[in-house]
Amino acid sequence: MQTYGNPDVTYGWWAGNSMVTNKSGRFISSHAAHTGLICFAAGANTIFELARYDPSVPMGHQGMVTIPHLASIGIGFDEAGVWTGAGVVTIGILHLIFSMVYGAGGLLHAVLFDEDMQQSEVIQATKFKLEWDNPDNQTFILGHHLIFFGVACIWFVEWARIHGIYDPAIGAVRQVEYNLDISRIWAHQLDFIAIDNLEDVMGGHAFLAFFEIGGGAFHIATKQIGEYTEFKGKGLLSAEAILSFSLAGIGWMAIIAAFWCATNTTVYPVEWYGEPLAFKFSTAPYWVDTVNNLPDTAPFGATSRKWLVNIHYGIGFFNIQGHLWHALRAMGFDFKRVYEAARNGGPDVRVSLNPE
Repeated sequence: MQTYGNPDVTYGWWAGNSMVTNKSGRFISSHAAHTGLICFAAGANTIFELARYDPSVPMGHQGMVTIPHLASIGIGFDEAGVWTGAGVVTIGILHLIFSMVYGAGGLLHAVLFDEDMQQSEVIQATKFKLEWDNPDNQTFILGHHLIFFGVACIWFVEWARIHGIYDPAIGAVRQVEYNLDISRIWAHQLDFIAIDNLEDVMGGHAFLAFFEIGGGAFHIATKQIGEYTEFKGKGLLSAEAILSFSLAGIGWMAIIAAFWCATNTTVYPVEWYGEPLAFKFSTAPYWVDTVNNLPDTAPFGATSRKWLVNIHYGIGFFNIQGHLWHALRAMGFDFKRVYEAARNGGPDVRVSLNPE
């Protein structure tokens, strides 16, 4: 975290990241515990939604969030191809069980295991130390993240190929073979929102799997080549800088998901999410439903699609603001000087990018 040259700086309780910045064991603990919270929320909400699901009302008009995603990947259908929720409770309970496993892992790393991986007796674990300004250390950790993302893409592609996912074009679950056509994938860079067949969707995920695993292996195997220059991050790499990069990636993905969910009915079928939305703009972009007289089961009169899109966009927007905030701090921008300038109203108070 930025200290502006003060080695004895302290942070308030709300600055949670500062507590784990230089302690890799505690850093893992917070990640594991956070994953447990997400897993618990997903499992609990899945069971809650299934308990209140009314089969006589379209799913997208009931404010559902988790079970529409399960329906989209072909979970919850009976042998006749009708969505009945079969197996959904099992998914929810498994998430609750895994949330306890993740929570226990978080507690173990917080209480029992070494607070810094460099102190571990496990040689392999010591490689995951935190040296924020060391590009070799950061590229090694990044490589492992990319490989896990690639494996997740492979899992999804193989699930669609072997089990099958829901195709709104035929109104049924079917097996989908990926279309690994590089020219077609390249052509979809700017019009991916308009993709209207599942083969192209799976082809994109297959390409991502190859790209991410290859990139992960590259980052793990390579060391810094040549001199460590400013172009490669010298003087910029820090815990705050990497936090800003992460926020930028999360924010950008959330905004893309919002635009995609708003209009695409192949990945987000009307049956599960409701009708496509209309784009509006006042002080900020937002989306509205295109259907009227939604039933009382629609929370605040909104479809599932409207909830997903607007919340994703809002979260993405604020993550981008967080990225800018932390990126400027990583560059040495002292926001306290802005406060002082506003409080004193003095023209001589300067805001500098010099951390000293």
